[in-house]
Amino acid sequence: MNRHIIDIQDFTILVETANTQEVTTDTCYFDEPVIAVAFYGQGNVNLNVKYGKHIQPYNHTKGLALSFYANSMVAFEHIVAAHKPLECIVIATKATHLNQLPHDAGDLFTEMLYQLVHPAAPYVEGPRFLMPPEMQTVVNQLLHTNYEGKAKMMFFKSQITTLLAHFFGQLAKSNQNTIPQAELDRLQQAQEILLNNLDAPPSLTELSKQIGLNTFKLKKSFKELFGVPVFKYLQNERLNKAHELIKHQDMNVQEVAWQVGYDSLSAFSNAFAKKFGFRPSQVKP
Repeated sequence: MNRHIIDIQDFTILVETANTQEVTTDTCYFDEPVIAVAFYGQGNVNLNVKYGKHIQPYNHTKGLALSFYANSMVAFEHIVAAHKPLECIVIATKATHLNQLPHDAGDLFTEMLYQLVHPAAPYVEGPRFLMPPEMQTVVNQLLHTNYEGKAKMMFFKSQITTLLAHFFGQLAKSNQNTIPQAELDRLQQAQEILLNNLDAPPSLTELSKQIGLNTFKLKKSFKELFGVPVFKYLQNERLNKAHELIKHQDMNVQEVAWQVGYDSLSAFSNAFAKKFGFRPSQVKP
């Protein structure tokens, strides 16, 4: 279990990672009331939020952005398993510090997270959504940076601002979303099908039949919801999965390429380098 706390102005950044072969429970608390956003990486760890007799489970955290208010009575319990490592970044601030936050962030918290600024319980869930690829990329870069010391602090300062901008931008976009709920459910079903079949995904025609949307509607609405076309999303998820496998599993680069659906090692290596800025062979375990 690795836990790092970084203070940037009136934000506290908590970076938590854990990888284990046995089921392990990690629990953390906040010393005082906070308003926060948690961003989860590729690990898909299970989360239980506990306070009093209440338990709020989150059983699919991969790529999740979750905003919340919590006081010192609330326990955040992560259940880490062999194929569900913990990868989480939490950006938190005290409610009393909202007016002191940089770049008008305090106004955004007050306007868009009103229920968290004025909580009615020890734990209040705010908006949550699965992150689009560009947001997930920022999270992965923060979780896997090789910077140290002052360079790491400078990197975090720049990327935390970027991450919050993405978060509030996505909130504004979702507030304007005109996709009917029934169609949203089908698009999320399409997302799950892709994530579960990275090595051999269905064609667009097959995918549209499985979820009950015609191909045109699938392509148009998927891009509107997730910010990228279907197979650009698939490529991003393949490469994220590859990064996870290289870092945490005893597999060589060729095996990883096959595992995520690439027949060509050179095509895989080039796509990986374009996304992450370094070759698969340069990933440090």
